This record gives sequence, structure tokens and C-alpha cells, in this order.
Amino acid sequence: MNVSNAMQTAIRGRWAVAAIFLANGFLTGSWAPQIPVFLTRLDISKFTLGLLILLFGAGAVTAMTWCGHLISKHGSRTVLRWFGLCGSLGLLVVALAPNVPLAAIAMFIFGGSIGGMDVAMNANAVVVERKMSRAIMSSSHGFWSLGGFAGGGLGGFAIQHYGHLAHAAVVTVLAFAAIAMAVGYLVAEDRPQAAEHHKFTLPANPLVYLIGLMALLTMISEGAVLDWAALYLRQELGADLAVAGLAYAAFSGVMAIMRFFGDGVRNRFGAVMTLRGSAVVAAAGMLVAGLSPSPWLAIAAFALCGFGIANMVPIIFSAGGNQEGMSSGTGMSVVTTMGYSGILVAPSAIGFVAEHSSFGPIFIAMSVLLIVVLLMAGLAHRAEFAPVPAE
Repeated sequence: MNVSNAMQTAIRGRWAVAAIFLANGFLTGSWAPQIPVFLTRLDISKFTLGLLILLFGAGAVTAMTWCGHLISKHGSRTVLRWFGLCGSLGLLVVALAPNVPLAAIAMFIFGGSIGGMDVAMNANAVVVERKMSRAIMSSSHGFWSLGGFAGGGLGGFAIQHYGHLAHAAVVTVLAFAAIAMAVGYLVAEDRPQAAEHHKFTLPANPLVYLIGLMALLTMISEGAVLDWAALYLRQELGADLAVAGLAYAAFSGVMAIMRFFGDGVRNRFGAVMTLRGSAVVAAAGMLVAGLSPSPWLAIAAFALCGFGIANMVPIIFSAGGNQEGMSSGTGMSVVTTMGYSGILVAPSAIGFVAEHSSFGPIFIAMSVLLIVVLLMAGLAHRAEFAPVPAE
């Protein structure tokens, strides 16, 4: 295959994996407006709902842990096809669950399919980056954010007017159609994955776990804003409900926009420099939010934090998927599992601390975690790209 044909294939693969990021975000975002219906339909307490959501997380982490092994044997393209097509059915399975035991099984399966899809699509994005010798991870995550925004924004309206089952069915059809059209254009690794990966083993290279720690610290901060920013504005800064809801909206909206610019910034300044600058901005935003005397200043600070965090996770994921001596799937599996564990574990830990303290010091502590990522940023050098070789 000549250079021109290879680049055209890579470009098609780039848009194919972007479509799957969009579909994954759309499925995840569409789950959020289903939660109130899920609670009342099954007639369960908030505690039981929390346990069911924890099962979603457990399914995701379980699949993420094994997905690297599957990718090392079969390649990211094949594994993404499996998880993508199965994942598109997950929300409908949850919406159809008639009782708590079946809902628990459905939530575990839904979480597993979304989690496995997440690892595989990130690993495939790394493959595309290698073939194109330029960054696409940030904009891929931008498509995920766009899908989540669409799923969450349209879901409530659809459920209110047409019911939760009709909503889940339409989401399933749209996601399945997008994924089915995209999988035929996904690119594959240049060579078969390492033959020695016949059984599940954890990587021996300690660097991948340090990259995973960076993902963990970054995503703990992201999860803190997602779960607690609105309550912070409401309870401690005296904002009304409408204003309190703007905290995460500002954070996520700026994050989505910045992710579409992030690849250009990273290609120009390099992954390590971009990560360092992003960490400084994110830490400053979190610090101002924790010290803010007014809700509007806090909202602006959370927006600044979103500006910084937007491209930190994509760069860290690229570094994890480009570790020497292991497949992109194996490195990505470790980094995503560690990163998403932060979002799963942090909310309950933060809630416990907040009961005995207040949210201000917690957000200040989040800024310290982001400074730690800043100090570790040099470890992300594997996310740098060499110029495309001339042939």
C-alpha cells in the first residue's frame, strides 16, 4: 500500500473511531435522564440505586481489566467491534429490567460493555495516531463529550414525551447504526499483537502504572466537579438550584470545546509541554473554586478548570497506549482502569470527608493533586510524535 492510500485509510479510520467515541458518549449521556425513572419504576431507595450504579462501575472496571488481554490477542479493531455492537444494546437491557435482581445483572453488563468499549476505542485511537503521526486523542474525547451532551440534553425531553422504553429503543437504534457503519472503516495494528499474551498477566513495566496514577489523580478531580460542584455552590455559597447547576455545565462545556482544539495545541507544542500547561491552568481553576466567596466566581473557576483538564486525560491515555514493550491495548487497559477507578471511588470518599468538613478544602486538595500531575508530566513523553517519514 503506497503512502497516499495508507493515509486515506488512516483518515477513514480516524473518523470511524470518532463516530464510536460519539456513540459511547451518547449512550453514557442517555443513561443519566433514565436514572429518576429507574428509581421510581423499581420502587427502590437511593441507597439501593447507589449499589446498582456501583455494579455498573464494577462491570466497567472488570471489562477494562481484561480488555487489554483481549486486544493483545485479537487487536483493537476486532475487540472494539465486539464491545461496540454489544454496548449499543446495554441501555435498552437496563430499561427493560423488571425487578432489582435482573436490573443488577443488566447494570453489570451495561457497565462492562461501555467500559470495554472505552478501552478498545482509546487503544484504536492510539493506532490511528501512530499511522497519522499526529494527535487525534483530544478531539476523539471531544466527540465523546459532544455525544454525552446530546444524550443528556435530549434524553429528558424524550422520556417525558414518549416514555423511557421508547427513549431507550431510539438511543439503541441510533448508537447501533452509527457503530455498525463505523466498524468497517476501523484501522488495525500494523502487525499481529504479541504472541506471548496467551494468558492474562499484568504488565511488568512500572512506568505504565505511574501513567495510570496520573490518570487517577486527574480523573478524581474531574469526578469531584461532576458529583459535588453543584452541592458546593448550593450549600456553601448560597446559590439557587439554577445557578448551582451551571457549575458542571460550565466545566463540561468548556472542556468539550477545548478538546476539539487540543490536538492542534499538542501537535504544535508537544504532549509534555501541553500537559504541563494544562495542569497549571486546571490547578489554578480548582484552587480559585475552593477559595471562592461567591457562586459566580466559582462557576468561572470551574470553567477554567475544565479548560485545563480537557486535554490532560487524552494526553495521558496516549502515553499509556504507547508504552514500549507492550501492546496499545495492554497499556491502555491499565491506565483507563486506574483512571476510571478514581471516578468510581472518589465520590463516596469525598462525601464522607465533606460530612466532617466542607467542600472548599476538598477542591483546594484537588488542586494539589493536579500539581502532582504537573510534576509527573515528563513521564508522558511517549505521547510525542515523530515527523511522518518520507518514502
